[in-house]
Amino acid sequence: MTMEADFVVVGAGSGGSAVAYRLAEAGHSVIVVEYGGSDAGPFIQMPGALSYPMNMSRYDWGMQTEPEPHLGGRVLACPRGKVVGGSSSINGMAYVRGHAHDYDHWAEQGADGWGFADVLPYFRRMECWHGAEDAEAAQSTAGIAPNGPTGGGWRGTDGPLHVSRGARDNPLFDAFIQAGGQAGYPLTRDYNGAQQEGFGAMEATIWRGTRWSAAKAYLKPAQATGRVRLVRGLAARVVFNEGWAEGVALTDGRVIRARREVVLAASSLNTPKLLMLSGIGPAGHLAEHGITVLADRPGVGANLQDHLELYLQYASRQPVTLFRYWNLPGKAWVGARWLFTGTGPGASNQFEACAFIRSRAGVDYPDIQYHFLPIAVRYDGQAVAEGHGFQVHVGPMRSKSRGHVRLRSADPADNPLIRFNYMSHPDDWDEFRRCIRLTREVMAQPAMEPFVAKELQPGADAQDDAALDNFIRQHVESAYHPCGTARMGRASDPMAVVDPEGRVIGVNGLRVADSSIFPRITNGNLNAPSIMVGEKIADHILERQPLPRANLEPWINPDWRVAQR
Repeated sequence: MTMEADFVVVGAGSGGSAVAYRLAEAGHSVIVVEYGGSDAGPFIQMPGALSYPMNMSRYDWGMQTEPEPHLGGRVLACPRGKVVGGSSSINGMAYVRGHAHDYDHWAEQGADGWGFADVLPYFRRMECWHGAEDAEAAQSTAGIAPNGPTGGGWRGTDGPLHVSRGARDNPLFDAFIQAGGQAGYPLTRDYNGAQQEGFGAMEATIWRGTRWSAAKAYLKPAQATGRVRLVRGLAARVVFNEGWAEGVALTDGRVIRARREVVLAASSLNTPKLLMLSGIGPAGHLAEHGITVLADRPGVGANLQDHLELYLQYASRQPVTLFRYWNLPGKAWVGARWLFTGTGPGASNQFEACAFIRSRAGVDYPDIQYHFLPIAVRYDGQAVAEGHGFQVHVGPMRSKSRGHVRLRSADPADNPLIRFNYMSHPDDWDEFRRCIRLTREVMAQPAMEPFVAKELQPGADAQDDAALDNFIRQHVESAYHPCGTARMGRASDPMAVVDPEGRVIGVNGLRVADSSIFPRITNGNLNAPSIMVGEKIADHILERQPLPRANLEPWINPDWRVAQR
């Protein structure tokens, strides 16, 4: 059975949904191939239930790393969305663009046309930002004037993606922000605007108490035009004819034909897998699996990056945490209130305060991120502190460690082999020790004194480098931000996989539009940059002039060369 459209997009996630929306908007027919099922149901739509879908085989591919040699052989989970909306339907909903200098680095590494001035207009185009009023008052309780302008040329207000801020009803959120100011750090009205550096309110892809995924923002409106069709199935390979991508073969024997181009947006773990199954990748590795080499691109599957984080947990002096709901009656009440009114704790992802700071003098823009959570619990719902507690998620943003994705077999049904080589660079250990020690300074400030009873983990006894390294080795977790496995660069770069227009080097009619193409990981959560990639690649596909560059200068601490804060 053969189906046909102008474009075939593999993956209904962040990048793929954005591409499909813009192609349909321009009048083209699109078939989106997605293996996962519906995103209907409270586990996905209720923000407060975020820990459930990423641990359910119905919604998650169930990928894991190989034993990580620098973490004592630990195997870490790699949740990826197997559902309409992709990982935007199972993620934590945190909305972080990244820092302006992240994208300037992309351009320096050969991603021509992807500097911050080039990508900012695409962030603005995609956003429907609801944070302006809150931004003005975000730090009013801190007693310190926040820095940085808001809105203006920095934010978009009429795009398809709703971006909002929580109410910060829990006193712990503002206490954390205030403690950052007391520790000497700046406060920021809008970390997604002119000034990322500092403590402030966190933003999320939540609107009117529900998750606002890429499926809601892009795919479903695109389907409503009648020009986008969603086809369920597992992509087995890209079909080529004399070096041109003509479509996608599914494991059930169907072939989806593309009259113009095929676009891969299957995630930074499944996109390189599909490229390799299609004969594009390291020639020796493909030969090992009996795959005929169409284009020898050693960069396919290489350059794998992620963010790691630690959960620094504290026992609370006051019964103000979400632990009050951490029982069957409490969860039932939260769920019922959200179901019938769309309000209450279930209407928030509970990441309502955050920070981006620099680890030391001489670092010009933030390299540490914080999420604050008013309960002590892991993403998988385990290791809850007995009694009221809260935690700070903290981790370095620009690890030098690199890993890879490889084929486990030539069977498309097999998940790929994943090894991040976490903590393989010696600088990673120093950076994580700094994360712990700097966090302890913040949590020792007067604003936190009414709430902090004691440090649960690492615990007061863990002070020297050896003790901290042992804690890091045993407890560090992925922040679920894999990227970089089909790196963008100039065609002359032997390790580049796609050119700056997203075209796969060495073949024709095939592009990539997801976080695989990141040359280097961005500061913070990756959903926003992944959607931006889809937006911008769509314009390249349509051969449009790029949106006019936005020459706005980000705020950089004037004392960064000599001061850490």
